[in-house]
Amino acid sequence: MTRTSSSGTQTAAGRRTLSTGRVVFLVISAAAPMAAMVGNIPLAIVHGNGAGLPAAYLIASLMLLCFSVGYAALSRRVVNTGAFYTYIARALGKPAGVGSAYVAVSSYAAITIGLVGGFGYFTRLVLLDSGIDLPWYVYSAIAIAVVAALGYRSADLSAKVLGALMVAEFGILIVFDLLVAGDKGGAALPSASFSGSEVTSGSLGIAMMFAFLSFVGFESAALYGEETKEPEHTVPKATYIAVASIGVFYVLTSWIVVGAAGADRAVALAGEQQGNFVFELIRQYGGVALYDLAAVLLCTSMLAGLLALHNASSRYLFALGREGVLPRRLGHYHPHHFSPHVASLVVTALSAVAALGAAAAGGDPYMVFVPAFMGVGTLGIIALQAAASLAVVVFFAKRDDRDLWRCVIAPAIGFLGLTGAFVMATVNYPTLTGSTNTVVNTVPVVLPVLAAVGVVLALVLRRRRPATYAALAQSKVRARRRTTTTQPKVTYTRRYCLVGAGPSGLVMARAMIAEGVPFDWFERHTDVGGVWDLDNPGSPMYESAHFISSKYTSGFLGFPMPDEYPDYPSWEQIRDYIRSFARTYGLYDHVTLGVSVDRAEPLPGDRWQVTLSTGETRIYDGLIAAP
Repeated sequence: MTRTSSSGTQTAAGRRTLSTGRVVFLVISAAAPMAAMVGNIPLAIVHGNGAGLPAAYLIASLMLLCFSVGYAALSRRVVNTGAFYTYIARALGKPAGVGSAYVAVSSYAAITIGLVGGFGYFTRLVLLDSGIDLPWYVYSAIAIAVVAALGYRSADLSAKVLGALMVAEFGILIVFDLLVAGDKGGAALPSASFSGSEVTSGSLGIAMMFAFLSFVGFESAALYGEETKEPEHTVPKATYIAVASIGVFYVLTSWIVVGAAGADRAVALAGEQQGNFVFELIRQYGGVALYDLAAVLLCTSMLAGLLALHNASSRYLFALGREGVLPRRLGHYHPHHFSPHVASLVVTALSAVAALGAAAAGGDPYMVFVPAFMGVGTLGIIALQAAASLAVVVFFAKRDDRDLWRCVIAPAIGFLGLTGAFVMATVNYPTLTGSTNTVVNTVPVVLPVLAAVGVVLALVLRRRRPATYAALAQSKVRARRRTTTTQPKVTYTRRYCLVGAGPSGLVMARAMIAEGVPFDWFERHTDVGGVWDLDNPGSPMYESAHFISSKYTSGFLGFPMPDEYPDYPSWEQIRDYIRSFARTYGLYDHVTLGVSVDRAEPLPGDRWQVTLSTGETRIYDGLIAAP
């Protein structure tokens, strides 16, 4: 039985589907707005264009909206948990797609691991004010445990948690914005921030780099395409809502931060207070209570971002495991939660091992651990965003349904902007990480190495395992809801002969019965099942055979496989499932078993003369072969 609610949907198979709102929560939380504002604004003001920072956020927002236009256009055509990997593979070739997949899974996992360290570091600082002094890795371990529990379960549950944390994040900064506006009036939004002299002062390029960094994670909407009911609508809508919401929020908040500090004093204060810059302004305008609450919400913001990116990493691993690019065990769903639980456990293990290694080495989490992982992850995702924009243009280049704005101009603008951001981030990588550590700042060399490994693997697969290679980047667009209309009843007078009672014959019979089409149906074997029946003469089935597709992505429409079946059922279970389908829809009442069609000859007028194994000859208006 199908159950529907305003927030999500339970399919007939019991698998949850995410609503647009919940995907938005997952996506915005991945960007961690609170942490982005507190961490990036001071650096962007000092190293970027000072009081002109709001203009940099506005330009970045517009460029990412252009990226989103193309990204959304492609997501309407291509639905797959692989997102970047699938899009790039479909447009730029499977070797490029696999290379991008290795970069993607590594980048998302790296940011996830970096946030583990960041959460531990900042939570320790917050609790020190209360006299609680525990090592940072204790708090990181708690975060890993919480995220592991939520990530193992469904994304639907994660979305509920992230939704509450996201509302709190936005709420605290909106309160701060209102307090500053109430205190300073029009001066809270200084016009100088958008003057030509301020916008071009310092380095606009570095300011843009930090602005793009603040958005990292918003593109993850496509990862949840297979978990939504109507991905061709939900993914584009969620992407637009996320970019627009985050963009407006970032522009207004950065503008008010500049106004609160004073356009002429913002650079000096940000340089002096650095990571405490935004917090000190919150204390100045909102008092100690708001300051303490903001400090706590910084930690929850990082936890929310950690959970969202953990989910994104898990889904990339799942997609690659399902297609055989990584161990296939990663491509399994949980039988009850319908989450990529194996992939989630792997991401949890990677996070735990990295944190444990950093703790054992005694490394500084803020100066080494966090920037080493966050920096390379950010660089990788910006590169993937640029490649995805190019993929949109290439994908639609030869399609008749392309739209000039959505499929060419907008993604081209996004490609140029994101390519520029990638170049700036690469050139100014020490500024991006905030670290002078040589090891930290040489980590990005792993990105081209990983991409090359992926390309080589794809080429090896093409030569040694062509079937696996051919199945790479498979995608689908789910059926759209049909508009209910009243159609006049059709009376069919032509009679048809249906041959074969395997899966395709059963589906055809059900459709013809539902439509009221007259037909006679013959199966030479003594039962239905086709090739899935080992006793059927000529069947290629063998005792150890199993289904090669997950039961959650296969089966008859409206008739899911039983819950107790494993993810990849045996041939006997598939045979029994097929026969259960036939019994449920009363198909046994319509099929003549043990009688074969020995001969079929075309007649004038598009008719057929059929000779049965009984020796009887019949004339039909059409012949349907479904062996």
